[in-house]
Amino acid sequence: MKVKVILAAVALLFVGFTAQAQTVKIGYTSVEFIMDLMPEMEQIGADIQDYQTQLQTNIQTKAADFQKQVQAYQQAAQTMTETARAAKEQELTKLQGDLQKYEQDAQVSYQRKLQELLEPVQTKVINAINAVAAENNYTHIFAETAGQSPILLYTKEEDKFTELVLAKLGIQIPQQPAQK
Repeated sequence: MKVKVILAAVALLFVGFTAQAQTVKIGYTSVEFIMDLMPEMEQIGADIQDYQTQLQTNIQTKAADFQKQVQAYQQAAQTMTETARAAKEQELTKLQGDLQKYEQDAQVSYQRKLQELLEPVQTKVINAINAVAAENNYTHIFAETAGQSPILLYTKEEDKFTELVLAKLGIQIPQQPAQK
């Protein structure tokens, strides 16, 4: 009697899994691929390049000023008193540290600016992905990520989720060159 109850429970459990498995619809896409095709990306690329050039120019100006001070010190060091030489060396060490800090701050500033420029496009793409998933009854969407272990181990070739998202955004997918 006890065995029949356990077998019936196991059978019900499998029926439950089978019914649940039939409602799962999984898709995958590449957010980076979609974002690269967004028309806004061209302007973002130009804006971030201008910002990077501005940062590099500032760094080069500060580095050139520092080099001039080092050269002036090297030329005058022989005629300076020990106290004046020590004070100038301390000042140059501080200027070198300031320059290194400015370079690090510039990198952080660049990353912050890039994220600020990309955020509206990322939001637009994620909203489109969510809309397409809802409209097409997907239950799970996986993102492909370059350079990491594969997240999705199997998918059917006919999955057109990325194309549906691009269509939702009004973007045509570039044609692949014909294979020879």
